[in-house]
Amino acid sequence: MSILLNKESRIIVQGITGQEGSFHAAQCHEYGNNVVGGVTPGKGGQRALNGAVPIFDSVREAKKETGANVSVIFVPPFAAADAILEAADADIGLIVCITEGIPVKDMMIIKNYLKTKTSRLIGPNCPGVITPGEAKAGIIPGSIVKKGAIGIISRSGTLTYEAVHQIGAAGYGQSTCIGIGGDPIIGSSMADLLLLFEDDAETEAVLIIGEIGGSMEIESAELVQEKISKPVFAFIAGSTAPPGRRMGHAGAIITQADETAAAKKNVLKEKGVHIIDSPADMGAVITNVLH
Repeated sequence: MSILLNKESRIIVQGITGQEGSFHAAQCHEYGNNVVGGVTPGKGGQRALNGAVPIFDSVREAKKETGANVSVIFVPPFAAADAILEAADADIGLIVCITEGIPVKDMMIIKNYLKTKTSRLIGPNCPGVITPGEAKAGIIPGSIVKKGAIGIISRSGTLTYEAVHQIGAAGYGQSTCIGIGGDPIIGSSMADLLLLFEDDAETEAVLIIGEIGGSMEIESAELVQEKISKPVFAFIAGSTAPPGRRMGHAGAIITQADETAAAKKNVLKEKGVHIIDSPADMGAVITNVLH
């Protein structure tokens, strides 16, 4: 089992003719053989990926012709908000936006619009989603994942890769890995995805990788206490970050006392989450608890 993405998913890539879009679309298609088309306005009727998939002028046309239910967005920041809205307007079930640098004002509009639609957004500014052995939508390397029973939800792309490596080395593997993005406003929160993993019969435990800034980790802690029966592990990056200084991601800035790494870890621990203090210990802590 998995969440969000599986071997039946039919993926289109918005921005498939750009340098990043074409490269990563090829990687996604090679991994799951389920990229069914691309979207670049003005290039409809052409083909991409060495002729393997058709290009369409719009998401709505691509969905009609291919039955696509997932879109991965590789378009520049100035056009990314419109690309997300177009995918949602076409009722694409899962939208994964890799683009970094979308203005906060644009994301506020998107967030409100998505409340009226059935689409789920992952990102922006994220590495995407991968279900080992089935499909990938984004830039997480397929070579590093291993089919297993640990779900991963992460605000950090780099730490996602480290977690995948350690969990695989420990012999557990992953059910689905999700990089949710590090911007102040994103589509899906940790709490949203924890509920999906809770309902997935083959996910035995979940690792969340958080960081300073924002309230997602605190919201997740409350949810764990109230509704999550599976073991949940957490690593919070940014223990040495000074207040008021952004660290890496746009959303990683401490503006209130409860947004520090220490404060988040305390609340998570109080609510029953297993805390991992060092990124080097992710595999070891999970093994000790689940063994």
